[in-house]
Amino acid sequence: MIDDVDMRILRTLHRAPRAPFRLIGEISGVSEQTAARRYQALRRAGVMRVVGLVDPAVHGEAQWVARIRCRPDRVAPLADSLARRPDIAYVGIASGGSEIICVIRSPLHAPRADMLLQQLPRSTAVLDVSIDLLIHPFGDPGTAGWTGYGGHLTAEQEQRLAGSRPSVPDGRLLPLTAEDGPLLDALAEDGRTSHTQLAGATGWSKGRVARRLESLETSGTLSYDIDLLPEHLGFHLNATLWLRVAPARLERTGNEIARHEEVAFAAATSGDHNMMAIVICRDAEEFYRYLTTRLAATPGVDAYGVSIRVRRLKQAASLISHGRLVPPAPA
Repeated sequence: MIDDVDMRILRTLHRAPRAPFRLIGEISGVSEQTAARRYQALRRAGVMRVVGLVDPAVHGEAQWVARIRCRPDRVAPLADSLARRPDIAYVGIASGGSEIICVIRSPLHAPRADMLLQQLPRSTAVLDVSIDLLIHPFGDPGTAGWTGYGGHLTAEQEQRLAGSRPSVPDGRLLPLTAEDGPLLDALAEDGRTSHTQLAGATGWSKGRVARRLESLETSGTLSYDIDLLPEHLGFHLNATLWLRVAPARLERTGNEIARHEEVAFAAATSGDHNMMAIVICRDAEEFYRYLTTRLAATPGVDAYGVSIRVRRLKQAASLISHGRLVPPAPA
């Protein structure tokens, strides 16, 4: 059963994914041992995973959001096949089971038609496809993401965590080498893997591990995220908003929406709607209140559409299997 201590642990990890358990315990009001035990229990239950992510731009890739309208009786097999691909970062079934929404990693110069031919099986299940570029994510690095589950921290607690967070990226991505492979594989499995364990995985000294991590984090090549299953926290409605915002207001409106606790992700996109936002709420009534209060009070939104998710198959770094977050199978 998820309780207030678990919520504070999750909020602490959201702010500082690699914070030591001693500090997590102090912030959460429990001992270091209890914080570690609670974290491991949440992870074993598949409620959450801390993961290390490499910026796709390091490999010359951009991210594209695809909306695939399908025959309802054929949508599940197609979505399952897409979720197994390592170059697809997110897969969800929406709109009453007739639409797949997925995020594809592919070079910016790749023709969209070619991209889809590579990703989508030749199938009469597909009725229509639209694909747009994810141009720019909104929100401050390290603090963006869904925080509507509670576990709020005080200003003093936030300040204490500041020293355990990676530095704000300077935007100069570092190229990766073959030697980085074991390091990044270990962090993709568990973003809290210790320096000692990373040294064992790479054959490096702990000092070399620490220096390489600092370089990768500072450049923005490597970041950390928390995958959560909101359903385990009592939040059962997940919707994608397709927003139309005046270009002059796009930056300000996008960053304001990204700060909403209900919003897990917000980004500028190409296409008829130039912004998308993923919203997580407890139920339809709470979603309605979000639309008519917080979103309605946000300047710049001229129009919106809604896709209600009915099944999530893959998040940024996890598959969803039998109601649990699990690592993707090796490519």
